[in-house]
Order: sequence, then structure tokens, then C-alpha cells
Amino acid sequence: MLEKDRQKMKKVFVDGSAGTTGLRIVSRLRERDDLECICLPDGQRKDPAARADAIHHADVVFLCLPDDAAREAVALAGDADAVIIDTSTAHRVHPDWTYGFAEIGQRDAIRKSRRIANPGCHASGFIALVAPLVQAGLLSADAQISCFSLTGYSGGGKKMIAQYEAEHDALLDAPRMYGLAQKHKHLPEMTKVCGLSTDPVFCPVVAPYYAGMQVTVPLTGFAKKDVEDVYRSRYSSGLVRFAADVQEDGFLSAGAFAGRDDMQITACGSDGRLTLVARFDNLGKGASGAAIQNMNIRLGLPEDTGLNV
Repeated sequence: MLEKDRQKMKKVFVDGSAGTTGLRIVSRLRERDDLECICLPDGQRKDPAARADAIHHADVVFLCLPDDAAREAVALAGDADAVIIDTSTAHRVHPDWTYGFAEIGQRDAIRKSRRIANPGCHASGFIALVAPLVQAGLLSADAQISCFSLTGYSGGGKKMIAQYEAEHDALLDAPRMYGLAQKHKHLPEMTKVCGLSTDPVFCPVVAPYYAGMQVTVPLTGFAKKDVEDVYRSRYSSGLVRFAADVQEDGFLSAGAFAGRDDMQITACGSDGRLTLVARFDNLGKGASGAAIQNMNIRLGLPEDTGLNV
């Protein structure tokens, strides 16, 4: 590569590149020739001085860290010019951060922002289904909503992956509910971003397969065509796509979009009794893919650059 071309390349630093989200981001970035990755040696990955130096030399920084570490990284950044995309929960409802879900009307804000909070995985499916209906006035802000969300175990990170892939207790061979106290960390963004006045009743479930997510929201009292028309209008561009009457021999698999970075939504059922469904990869549009999409938007690139759609 010519030196003049290298000088034009945007420099990208992934803080937390050893985690599942960070690893997927790095994997996607390494396939691109328009970006230069800043990499720290293993011995410096947790060194605040080395991290701060990398942040200040980067054009784009991905934070793939626990919440407290993400806040620390933002403090290390100070007044750095880098665009920071945080994949943790730390800044998703922060008033000074842009919520990074382009398809629900956030695209222009993302283009202008230097602080972008990447959506949570469960939250992405719920928001894709509910926010357009509230924005269109079809669904009331004070509606009482429930949500059931099935995810592969990769969403739990390295510790959970190791737990499932090693010899383990037989209880792990069946789906397991969690978030039983109705205080799941995604609830604040689900409620705020959708414009709801009440948290949904939320049932997340982890199942014994690696990747893929299926978020469902039951809805009564609405005409199917009205809901589908809202989705058709809202999802005319971007990585969320509406598909009518989807089924696979009478089934819908939660693993259908594993390995992909886009999302499919559909409405099943008939007038008055609907099940809204979002299918995507928890590490794709639910994490790493969405983060790269946000970077692409901010850099003025096609949204699907370097993504598997």
C-alpha cells in the first residue's frame, strides 16, 4: 500500500478486543483495507496509559468492556477527537450519548455524534418491533407489553461459552430463563427508546446453541395489515428488513440469522392476535455488527461495508 493511501486510512482501536464482541469486531475489521487497526500487546491491554495513548491516536474507538471499565475508558479519552462507540450498558440512556440504532430514526444523529451507545442484543429486537408502532401512533405509550427473547449462549460471553462447551450439568441441555426479578439491564433502554411509560414484562431465555436470537412480542387488538404497513414504511433502508408471512415448514428458527449482521422482522398470526418476531445474531445486529454499522454511518460509508448481510 502506498504511504499516501495509508495516511488517509482511519485508525481504529478496539478496547476490550479479547471478549466475544471485541473479537467479532476485530475479525470484521481485519477483512477491510480501508482501516488501520491499533493493536496493543497482551501485556498492555489493561494498562491505562497505553489505552489512553491508543484512544488519542485513533479516529474511532470501540469499547467492548464491562460497564465500569467503559466509563473508565471514556475518562481516559477526555477531550480526544475520536468517535467512541460503546457496546456496554454504561451509556445507553445517557442524555449526552446518541443511541446507535439507525433504523428507528437515529441515522442523522449518528452521523454527527462522537459518542455513540450501541444497543443491547435483546433490546435491539424489542425496539425494532415496538418503537415504530409507538412512533406511528398505532401503539400507545402506556401500553402494557410483554416480551419473550431466546438467545444462543454466546451472548453470555467467554465464561458462559466455556460453561456450555465443556462437560456440564444436564440442566444446561435445556433452555433456561433468567432475569427473573424483572430487573434485566436492557429494560431501561427498551422503555426509554420506545417511548413507553412502563417497562415491559420481559422473559429472556438462554438456550444450548451458540448464536442466534429470536425476540417475540405478542400483540392483541390490532389489524395485521396496519402493523405490516408501519414496518414496510419504516424499514425501507438499513440492516433491518421486514418480511411478510415468513415460516420454515410451519416453524421459525432462532438460529436462522446466525453469523449475519442484519435483522429480519415479521408479524405472525391474524387480525386481533399477532406475534411480532425479530430474528438476528446476538453478536451481529445485536452487538458487533451494529457497532460496525454505526462506525460506517459516522464515516460516511455504506452501512453494510465489511458486514455479512
